Amino acid sequence: MKKSKKSRKWLRNLFLAFALVIVAGLIYSVYQYKSGLAMADDSRIKDNEKAYDPFEGADVQFGQINVLLLGSDARDEDGRSDSLMIAHYDQTTNDVKLISIMRDTYVDIPGHGMNKINSAFAFGGPELVRKTIKQNFDIDVNYYAIADFKGFPKIIDLLAPDGIEVDIPYEMSYGISMTLHPGKQTLHGDGLLGYVRFRHDRLSDFGRVERQQEVLTKVKEQIGVSSLMNLPKLLGVADSYFDTNVDNKTILTIGKGIVNGKSSMDTLRIPVANSYEDKRTNVGDVLDINLDKNKQALEEFLSSKDSEKMAKTDEISS
Repeated sequence: MKKSKKSRKWLRNLFLAFALVIVAGLIYSVYQYKSGLAMADDSRIKDNEKAYDPFEGADVQFGQINVLLLGSDARDEDGRSDSLMIAHYDQTTNDVKLISIMRDTYVDIPGHGMNKINSAFAFGGPELVRKTIKQNFDIDVNYYAIADFKGFPKIIDLLAPDGIEVDIPYEMSYGISMTLHPGKQTLHGDGLLGYVRFRHDRLSDFGRVERQQEVLTKVKEQIGVSSLMNLPKLLGVADSYFDTNVDNKTILTIGKGIVNGKSSMDTLRIPVANSYEDKRTNVGDVLDINLDKNKQALEEFLSSKDSEKMAKTDEISS
């Protein structure tokens, strides 16, 4: 009889302890989320949300998730997206692949004819960008995320509090409201934003895309358990700077997979090397691409188990 009472008491205490842990976790998450909201400045990233056509992303197949990433300093005056990427996540291997599409890539935009790919956003929001990618490159996108670069420094500092080491080849200052001096150094939020925004050199947007991929790869390498603990605060900060249809459950699944799994991150730039030529058109200077060659490169990159080797062959040739 005494043994039965002790057993019930032990189970009750275990249940109470478990309940306290859950409550404490919820309180911590709410506190962190509100702390993240308090860190954020005003952003107008969601002002045009209701004006967009409904996003009709494909259903996720075989655990392969494609997220369309659209970024801008505050949106160009004509509404074009400043950066365009596709983040690919494999739920089985937890590997991440990042595709950057140059904004001057000359493509057929459904209903609007040939134009720069970043014009698709101005014409019809993320849904038209999705249709444009599907029509030209035959890639199904499942979700979208529009980011205001104003939030970049705060988010980077939460993910990589120790900063990111970069090797700056020459002074960078024009157009980034700061001066970055040559040499190896560790940059934090604002400095990294200047580093990935700079494009006034001989490489122009090609150099900027390369630096964006470099920083995102290094940030991913720093993501660990501490980043997962900061996830509620990160979601709070991101809420002000992101407009996305990715639900929190999917974000948590991806975040846990990256932290817990031994994942890799490979990158690719479109157009790939030796697959385009500079051309002047009625919409300005564009990158006139060999569509078949770039579609093949994308297909191989997304399907290959050894994408890193392929990506390394696509270094800037200019």
